[in-house]
Amino acid sequence: MTFTPHGKHLIAGDWIGSAVTFRSDPAHGPAHAFGEATPDLVDRACQAAEDAFWSYAETTRAERAAFLNAIADEIEARAVAITEIATQESGLPQARIEGERGRTTGQLRLFATHILKADHLDIRHDPALPDRQPLPRPDIRMIQRPLGPVAVFGASNFPLAFSTAGGDTASALAAGCPVVLRGHQAHPGTAEIVAEAIHAAITRCGMPAGVFSLLQGGGNAVGQALVTHPLIRAVGFTGSLRGGRALFDLCAARPEPIPFFGELGSINPMFLLPEAMAARAETIAQGWAGSLTMGAGQFCTNPGVAIAMEGPDADRFAEAARNALSTVAAQTMLTDGIAAAYRKGCEAALSVSGVATLTKAEAEGRKALPVLVRVTGDAWQAQPDLHHEVFGPLGILITVSDTAQMDAIARDLEGQLTCTLQMDAGDTPLARRLMPILERKAGRLLANGFPTGVEVCDAMVHGGPYPASTNFGATSVGTMAIRRFLRPVAYQNMPLALLPEDLKEG
Repeated sequence: MTFTPHGKHLIAGDWIGSAVTFRSDPAHGPAHAFGEATPDLVDRACQAAEDAFWSYAETTRAERAAFLNAIADEIEARAVAITEIATQESGLPQARIEGERGRTTGQLRLFATHILKADHLDIRHDPALPDRQPLPRPDIRMIQRPLGPVAVFGASNFPLAFSTAGGDTASALAAGCPVVLRGHQAHPGTAEIVAEAIHAAITRCGMPAGVFSLLQGGGNAVGQALVTHPLIRAVGFTGSLRGGRALFDLCAARPEPIPFFGELGSINPMFLLPEAMAARAETIAQGWAGSLTMGAGQFCTNPGVAIAMEGPDADRFAEAARNALSTVAAQTMLTDGIAAAYRKGCEAALSVSGVATLTKAEAEGRKALPVLVRVTGDAWQAQPDLHHEVFGPLGILITVSDTAQMDAIARDLEGQLTCTLQMDAGDTPLARRLMPILERKAGRLLANGFPTGVEVCDAMVHGGPYPASTNFGATSVGTMAIRRFLRPVAYQNMPLALLPEDLKEG
């Protein structure tokens, strides 16, 4: 089944073309023309979302669950065509796209199950106490209610799971919020076919047409118009620190500021503790190399930094990592721009004083090869330019002089998505010392694993202190993600006939 994009935007159930177009830039296969969105189309999509909100917010949890499951069904019905165009546009292998498609439909079905339980509503009821002295207490009930239309930006590195019908869209729709989706220019055909699946589910379930719209292209002007539109009540974003911070600032500068839930950047440090290194330095190094180069290092949880005590164990680790990385073939990156930025980041790291190159091989065009460098703890602390994320398979091994320097490096970290401890039982005292520091630095802490691969479940936290994300109390993965698009409302002495249906029995 071959899918040929028509290159139009989806607004309130209508496919709308644009006079100005751009062409996709696939890793292989044919390029296609797509309409460039405009601020006027943004306004039409936002107005449609607002119109849809009044009825969509009042749908039952069962109706929204059926809608989410219908989207998953429609995506699965287009599985072959989605795989074909997504692999062409992204350069990612077929197995990766198929796995990501399963994660995408799984997220939709997970949220369908989650909202049927009603736990996300956090219903509370304090019955009236008319005889309480010195003053009676009124009847007060509380429930979480949907915010309103939500803007979502598709991510470059996940054309399915963090894009058109990804976690932000799924959680917003589950909450009762219409979505205006800004497709990522790296995979517009993939965005279009998934939007067709959502449109089919809207029709099948009788949902209001404006509950989902897709806008493609349009540059910064369209992104700015979307996040500053007065009808948008929240924004979900996964992308670069620079782009995300610009949108965050726009949201904060609005006459009525709105929450910006951005996942921006992380180096995901691993702390290699002495007993574990003495027992299995080579094994840890091999696992690190595999995680570092998975998907050409284009994961937000890519463990770019490893911190170990200097000495023979660190030397064994460095040699094993170097050997493992030297066998990795060149991998296709998501875009030419991402590949160029990776090479620039590697060159910047290699030019820093005190950095020793362990392995370096350059690839041309859209390809990338891993780079491994080593630096002392003193040099790392003196060179803050090394502390920024390089999106791709760059690994930095930091060798510290003692555990006090390991503590100091941990304390100086910026906010992270993840921090990892590689440890054995004998490392427990040092791990205990590090834990209070790392809890303040990251949203997810791991022991004896690697952070690539984010489980979609109730307990997952995919977020962290800035600059990992712009809201440390939120997650973009797992069922708790729905909380971003809800707000608590209390009802005092309200007649039952006027309460939301879910609160009448609360």
